[in-house]
Amino acid sequence: MLFNTAYVCIIYFLSSFIVIIAGRDFYQILGVSRSASTNEIKKAYRKLAKALHPDKNQDDPEASQKFQDLGAAYEALSDPEKREMYDRCGEECLKKDGMMNNNDPFASFFGDFGFHFGGEPQQHETPRGADVIMELTVSLEELYNGNFIEITRNKPVIKPASGTRKCNCRQEMVTRNLGPGRFQMMQQTVCDECPNVKLVNEERLLEIEVEVGAPDNHKSKLRGEGEPHMDGEPGDLIIVFKTEKHPQFTRRGDDLYTNVTISLQDALVGFTLEIVHLDGHKVTVSRDKVTWSGARVRKKGEGMPNFENNNLHGNLYVTFDIEFPKKDFSDEEKEALRKILQQTSNNKVYNGL
Repeated sequence: MLFNTAYVCIIYFLSSFIVIIAGRDFYQILGVSRSASTNEIKKAYRKLAKALHPDKNQDDPEASQKFQDLGAAYEALSDPEKREMYDRCGEECLKKDGMMNNNDPFASFFGDFGFHFGGEPQQHETPRGADVIMELTVSLEELYNGNFIEITRNKPVIKPASGTRKCNCRQEMVTRNLGPGRFQMMQQTVCDECPNVKLVNEERLLEIEVEVGAPDNHKSKLRGEGEPHMDGEPGDLIIVFKTEKHPQFTRRGDDLYTNVTISLQDALVGFTLEIVHLDGHKVTVSRDKVTWSGARVRKKGEGMPNFENNNLHGNLYVTFDIEFPKKDFSDEEKEALRKILQQTSNNKVYNGL
């Protein structure tokens, strides 16, 4: 028993030693398990990127290093080939093989990473290109579970060209001498001389996150992915999420609605059924009482996750429709039904509207 304990301690020590030699523990930096899916890694990166961004942690002298570590962890673990090599022999192997490019993940990542924390809104005097608005249709399953969608964006990019051009043109007041003691103030367009540029179409692969619980018409902004401006900054690409019609569920806020058709027999004697939810789990609906057409039951907490707090869920409302038998009954069967139901005729004529 003593030998086994010592053996375990030695193995644990050696494992820790290997991790230290191999470089940074990217899984620990991202706060995910070694079996985490690619989507889980991306979600963890997005969450931590907002929390650890240097603009938000200006009092922390290690903020830039933490952010660089986070970017390196995402670069290594979001790529299947790099992740396989990292799992096999650590960060040093990636560096030896030249697989760590130290690219900024924001260059091709998703969403609005404009970090303006506190203070007055920044005034942009620099001219900007036009924003591009694009609608993206997503399924209810994607809004329930979250997803990452890759889109290809063909956008004009400003490149250097030969020659010069007029730039930064502006209106200035100038004084004109009209003769002895005579002057005239007038407005004149004044331009600078700048290196010439040209627009070249480039194809970019962008990754858009469908956030869990996002409402219909939710907007996600990708900064700098809009139209360029010759003398300023490019505009933004704004993604507007549109919810695709679902064959089973209707969403209203955080609540889900669905209809279930049951037989007349089940309506009278009771039933138990299962509804397959948007993530595959099954919701059990059981009734031991008479169920009338149009009756509705509520399954608490089985609706959509709340966008602001994914731990909260709306409700699922199930409305029942009754399917009547198609066959005709014999006189004996009709009499048996009358004895069972024991109902008197109740024929009321009224305006149901």
